[in-house]
Amino acid sequence: MKAGRKNLRRACSEDAVTLGEGESIMQVLALRGSNVIEVMDAKGVKSLALFPAKFQKSFWIKNGNFVVVDASGRDQALESGSKIACVVSQVLFHDQVRAMEKSEEWPAIFKSTSKEGSEAGTQEGTRPQIEEEPDSDEDDDLPPLEANTNRQRPFELYADSESDSDS
Repeated sequence: MKAGRKNLRRACSEDAVTLGEGESIMQVLALRGSNVIEVMDAKGVKSLALFPAKFQKSFWIKNGNFVVVDASGRDQALESGSKIACVVSQVLFHDQVRAMEKSEEWPAIFKSTSKEGSEAGTQEGTRPQIEEEPDSDEDDDLPPLEANTNRQRPFELYADSESDSDS
C-alpha cells in the first residue's frame, strides 16, 4: 500500500473532523460519472464537485452521503466558465457524521435530512410488512407471475431413496 492511501485511511479513522478555511460540508445529490458529483451546500445551492483520483478504490460514495469540500475558488471557477466549482477533500463516514451533527459546524439544513432519512428507514422497514399481510389478497392489477421455464427442477432422488429405505 502506498503512503498516500495509508494516510487517507488514517485520516478517515479519526472521529473528529475539523473544517479548514474555505472548506464546507456538502451532501451528495447525484453521481455524474468521470469523478464528477453533484453536491448541495448549506444554502441549498447545487454545484458540481470533482472527486479526486486519489480516492478511487479507497472510498465509495452514493447519493445522500456527506463530504467535506474545498470551495475556496468556487466563485472564481464559476466566473471563468468552468462547470466544476469545488473539489472533495474528505469523505465523511457514518460515525463522523453523527459526531459532527452534535457540533455547531453542522449546517441546519442537513440536520433535518439526516434525521428524516434515518427515521424513514426504520419506519418504512417495519410498517410495510404489517400492511402487506392483510392486503396480500389484492393483486394491485398486476399480471400473475409465471414459472421460470429456463430452469428445470431435478428429480427428487433423495425423496425416492428415503421412501425405499423406510419400506
